[in-house]
Amino acid sequence: MKTVTASDRAVETPATTSRRRPRLLPTLRRAAALVGGLFLFVGALQLMKTGAAALGILESGSVLVENALSTLGLGWLGALLVLSGSPIAATSLTLVAVGEESGGARGLSELEGFTMLTGSRLGAAFVVLVVAVIYAARAGEGHRRAPVSTAVLALTATAVVYLPAVVLGGLLLSWEPYSNLELGFPAGFVDLIDFVYGDIVEWAKDMSPPLVFLGGIGVLLLAFKLIDIALPGIDDDRVSRRPAWLRRKWPMFALGSAVALVTMSVSVALTILVPLVAKKMVRQEYVLPYIMGANITTLGDTMLAAFALDSPAAVRVVLAEVIAAGSLSILLLALAYPAVWSALWTTQTAITRSRTRLAAFTFSVLIVPVLMIALGAVIG
Repeated sequence: MKTVTASDRAVETPATTSRRRPRLLPTLRRAAALVGGLFLFVGALQLMKTGAAALGILESGSVLVENALSTLGLGWLGALLVLSGSPIAATSLTLVAVGEESGGARGLSELEGFTMLTGSRLGAAFVVLVVAVIYAARAGEGHRRAPVSTAVLALTATAVVYLPAVVLGGLLLSWEPYSNLELGFPAGFVDLIDFVYGDIVEWAKDMSPPLVFLGGIGVLLLAFKLIDIALPGIDDDRVSRRPAWLRRKWPMFALGSAVALVTMSVSVALTILVPLVAKKMVRQEYVLPYIMGANITTLGDTMLAAFALDSPAAVRVVLAEVIAAGSLSILLLALAYPAVWSALWTTQTAITRSRTRLAAFTFSVLIVPVLMIALGAVIG
């Protein structure tokens, strides 16, 4: 047997310590990506706000912003096209800020912005279905239905909360004490934004409004990409080490809330469910509270956007969404969880029973927002 001497320990200890020491360079890269992403995020909002203020297609009464129904479809369709809800949610708040400044001549009213924000939440879950189909195509026989059914659950559970939230949030926005609510960052912070981005905004005013608005959207997508790089990933195995958490209603609700808050993306938070369910780390009957929690805290970055726009109306819109979706989710989980789960499970079973039904469901998810926009134009 080899005897370890003091000199051996002296040689081994620094090497062992260095292996355990976090790598500095990746940390610095993540920090730089986060700072850069936040800088571009705020800048993109200023560009979009400037472009939208002079964009004719966003004048009150145009086909895309005819009424609350058309903006609900616009938000839904936009999230489908970019496979993410956050950029569309930020866009809706930008248009609310423009509407507030223009007195309703351009941009969106608070109700229209609220429905567009709601639509972005409905469309954001579609990326889970796309990922599930890809995952199922790579899985072996007998393992293909679980990922797809999880995605269908995510889509239907989101609709169960956010469609009724349209009514509750609309009532809240029309309530006079709430409509007089004024929330925002301190004046010094707003002055700092003007100082940092003022020259860029003045330069953008001389450019073509459509180019400025679309350029702002492009910068916004880049900002979210950088933020995604900066934020930590979620390790499936790490989540699975706490099996007790994955079998209870409220811990799963808290877990979904935490994941969406950390990743700043409901798309990421819900997509994680696909491999977890496929690998049987999480049973499908426990995913509903997770989905509901993720759908609430994903509005964290949206609230940040509202404050960065220095728009009390935009802040009221996001806060109404948080209150409406949050209260409905908690009430459903506390008072009607078995009934809601049974209805959603029956629905997804019927949808995933055949490829024809699944194709019809997917087509409906794509066509419904288009019909909303068209119907909104018809009814004025």
